[in-house]
Amino acid sequence: MRLTLSLSDNPATTLVERAIMEFRSARPVVIDGLAGSALVVGVEDLDEAMSAEIGAVAGGHAHLVLPAARLRRLGLDRDVPGRVALPLVDRSRVESLALKVDGRIDAPVRSVDSLDEEALELARLSLVLPAVLVVPLAEGIAIDGSLARVPGEALRGYRRAKAADLKIVSRAPVPLDGAPTSEFVVFRGGEGLRDQVAIIVGRPDLSKPVTVRLHSACLTGDLFGSLKCDCGDQLRETVRFMAQSEGGILLYLDQEGRGNGIANKIRAYKLQSQGYDTYDADEVLGFEADQRRFDFAAVMLKELGVGKVRLMTNNPEKIAALAKAGLEVISDHRVLGRPTAENVSYLAAKRDRAGHYIDIEGMLACSNKD
Repeated sequence: MRLTLSLSDNPATTLVERAIMEFRSARPVVIDGLAGSALVVGVEDLDEAMSAEIGAVAGGHAHLVLPAARLRRLGLDRDVPGRVALPLVDRSRVESLALKVDGRIDAPVRSVDSLDEEALELARLSLVLPAVLVVPLAEGIAIDGSLARVPGEALRGYRRAKAADLKIVSRAPVPLDGAPTSEFVVFRGGEGLRDQVAIIVGRPDLSKPVTVRLHSACLTGDLFGSLKCDCGDQLRETVRFMAQSEGGILLYLDQEGRGNGIANKIRAYKLQSQGYDTYDADEVLGFEADQRRFDFAAVMLKELGVGKVRLMTNNPEKIAALAKAGLEVISDHRVLGRPTAENVSYLAAKRDRAGHYIDIEGMLACSNKD
């Protein structure tokens, strides 16, 4: 009798996670779609040698897939992705179209197909720049058997599957400065190959509305005290407030750079130093205003036994997301940091372009009194 050992209860999810690791390591991945297969390559680490290899395999049929945000920066009025033919895989041309601040479109932009959409999703999941080279694989093209392969349908359903696939893997009391009665609860899942943390401050009564904050990780602000944002202030003020009241739960979510990843966040910071605001900088890189999802945060709260929340946030999207996920948002409350010369324009952009509830004038008035 022949037995088959399965190391995964969800093979499709496993294939996506292998593909993510390969793509982040600058290796090509094969996507198998409904209408065929394609070799996809990220643009970040494209060099002359790889360009030549891809060109040889493509035989003049490669194309570059760009998201709508990047196409707008190239001078087009677009709200959907598009693709540009690459008869020759020219590294300098790809760099200009996908990366250069002063890049401009130089050829017709065609509509994308499902494989192109899936290739972009793989790039986003991998937290690399959202621009990909796609080579449709015709019959007879020999591909290295060591390359990762992933079904396009699995890529499309990955975020939804992971949002529900959360489990607690560890928890322990961790006394904090100003909040000595605190517990860290670590969840695995929610955003793929990452861990998420719930910090239970004090002893909140879970049968009543619980004070909650969804805090997206900010390495520069939370840990190093960057003056470019108010994240560190928000983090510490929230914990202090919870400790001094009836307790609460802070979800520390691995969503650096509004979901773009730390590397792209620092790229955006460089653009901000050249005069772009936070949203324009992300658009130059090919990102829309906010890549984050908060459905899995609601799953974390439910897993902890929370059904009603008093949400500490300035972001209307978080309020709507928790309500949509089935939590009862009893009230929402502002969390304001210190205005600085370096972050006032950032706060204004969040208020004016993303609708955040930020009273900058009031913050400045309070700061001047101090």
